[in-house]
Order: sequence, then C-alpha cells, then structure tokens
Amino acid sequence: MRLKFFSTSCALFLTASLFCLPLLSGQVPQTAFDLDGKSIDPIKASQGKITVLVFIRTDCPISNRYAPLLQKLNEAYSSKAKFWLVYPDKKTTATEAGEHLKQYRYTISALRDPNHLLVKLAGATITPEVAVFDAQGRLVYHGRIDNWYEDPSRSRPAATTHELQAAIDIAISGKPAPLSTAPPVGCYISDLE
Repeated sequence: MRLKFFSTSCALFLTASLFCLPLLSGQVPQTAFDLDGKSIDPIKASQGKITVLVFIRTDCPISNRYAPLLQKLNEAYSSKAKFWLVYPDKKTTATEAGEHLKQYRYTISALRDPNHLLVKLAGATITPEVAVFDAQGRLVYHGRIDNWYEDPSRSRPAATTHELQAAIDIAISGKPAPLSTAPPVGCYISDLE
C-alpha cells in the first residue's frame, strides 16, 4: 500500500513538473493554432525574422479595410519580416477564418488565438492592432497600423503617419529603441480577461 502511494505521488509530481517547467524557467508558451489546429509559436516559426502579429476580426469593418495595405506590407517586407494574422475571437472557427482570408485575398499566414496567449503577449485590446517583435523576440511596438482612422466612425482620406512601417524599419535596423505604442482604433477584442 505504501509503495503504491509513493509511486502514485511520484507520478503526479513528475507530471505536474513537466507542465510547470516552462513557467518556472520563465518561458511562457506563446502558441496559437493554425487553421489546421496545429499549435504554433509565431515568434519561433518566424525563424529569426522580425515578427509582425496583426490582430483582426472577421466582423470588424476597420480591420477589413486594411486588408490591401497589410498585403502590400507583407510583400514589401517578406525577406526581413514574417507577418501573421491573428484571430483572437474565441468564437471564430478555422472555417470562418479561412473564408475571411479568401474573401479579402489574404496570403498572410493565419492563426487562431482562442486562449489569448498572443493577445496577452502583445498587450492587444483592439482590432486591427499590430505587435512587432525584433529578431530576438522582444516586443518593440504595439498599437495602430497608421492614423487613417481618427475614431471608429471617421477616417482620413489617407494616413499621414505610418507607425507599423516605421516600427518594422527600426527593428530591421537593429538599433535599440524603447518600446513604442500608438492607440489603435477599431473593434474591441471580446472576452478579454
């Protein structure tokens, strides 16, 4: 009886240790799911490139209006930066995300973040909102794409500042820069804790 209790206790301790090891070592998992359900850490998967997380919702008109610009930026920076579309809404299915990608002709890799691990990592609260991580995985910018929208009901004819593009350029240069941010305008991410 004592041996069975001891072996059961050891098994529970070892199992708990394996689950807690990343937390104890300071490495918090940064995974989301691709549209096939595979767990992916976008920063590691970017393989030393700058990582750009773009938080979007299928039903946010402001996010959807940015689709052409995001495609252009993805193409322009493809050799130096890896863009990821992140669907943070817990209710968005892989099928819905896939249909959204087709509707807006996205060729950017997409992830679902139903557990909000990437949302928390980036400090995102709005869609569209972007987070830029340098090649070492440090957050260097989070906020709006540009200032095209003054508020959710009013847009300018054209953006006059380009925060995402500037953040990518700074990250590419490798020069140290303090974390910068600019308030995003759009739709709130639902179910934030």
